Amino acid sequence: MRIRPFILAAALVAALVAVVPTGAAPAQAAAADRWGFALVDNPTVPTWSILNTTRQWGSWKPGFPGLWALGGKIALGRFQVRFPQLATSVPGIVHVTPVNRTGHYCEVVNSGPAGGDQLVTVQCHAPGGSPSDTAFTILWTLSSGVVPVSQGTHAYVRSTAAGGIVQAYNSTGGGVGVLPGPPGQYQVTLAGVGGTAGPSGNLQVTAISTAGAPRRCKIGNWGPSGLDIVAIVTCFNQAGVLTATEFNLSYHRERSVIGSFAPPKYFGYFSPFAGQTNFNYLLGFGFNTLSGGPIWQLTYPQLAFAETHAQVVAQGTGPEYCHLTWPWTYVGLDANVSIICFNNAGTVVPYRFLSTFTSKD
Repeated sequence: MRIRPFILAAALVAALVAVVPTGAAPAQAAAADRWGFALVDNPTVPTWSILNTTRQWGSWKPGFPGLWALGGKIALGRFQVRFPQLATSVPGIVHVTPVNRTGHYCEVVNSGPAGGDQLVTVQCHAPGGSPSDTAFTILWTLSSGVVPVSQGTHAYVRSTAAGGIVQAYNSTGGGVGVLPGPPGQYQVTLAGVGGTAGPSGNLQVTAISTAGAPRRCKIGNWGPSGLDIVAIVTCFNQAGVLTATEFNLSYHRERSVIGSFAPPKYFGYFSPFAGQTNFNYLLGFGFNTLSGGPIWQLTYPQLAFAETHAQVVAQGTGPEYCHLTWPWTYVGLDANVSIICFNNAGTVVPYRFLSTFTSKD
């Protein structure tokens, strides 16, 4: 699929395009440096409550096996998650997926060190934009170094509302670029991370609002340009109007959304798209199955192993959005992920999405 770039006056391009070469650091172990994921299934618990221990894990566990991710409600619709022993001055990126059947949505407010821990604040809203509590999944991850493309690829960017790059990473050592277009629209280019067989891999994107204003971001469109992956990110306010918004975007191909590779080896991703966008690490391409609609049932066979995690994002041009209907379930070793999508009024609609699923192992 060809992605049509934004048409900007030539004089503006140099000023508006932010391209960051990620350098050619020495090859490291094929793993994210630090990471943690969790499910907040009760968004009203007091700080600091232990979050669901069957749906959380992190890179702190080998050194601190008795510690767990903690969380708690701090205001209406606002929740803090604390990942132990992951403090760093480098921001990393955060993804959040709401879990509900009511159309509530969430964005990241901030993320940073708190003592030796990494603290993330999330704000959630009801349709229409009023602050409101909802369950959600959350992932924080940080990577560095260059790894062989034979082990898959991983890249991410945190972009300002103006299209500036706060932080970027590319496992190939290639560049990451953000080109802002009309308000609320951005073209992201990730150099060299794509496959050779057309569309491949999976994208996730999450809005950031340091003021806690209601914001949603999604993938408007995406596809390959040679070995580069080009994605159009669109962001909306509570009225469904395109609005300039800070965001996190990440891409992973034949490795987990965490950014690590073998482990975890129990992971997969899926989008209703051509090419190699339906991937299961154990079984190969095409084995994850989708049924139902407008509430979708997505099965990841043989991946329900140990602690697990899921993220979802919508794909399309309008203000529609998608997330998890309820926490995923297991049937034997198969993981069943239920996905639901809404229009701006919070009414359930059938819609396209990108889903990703991973175990810790």
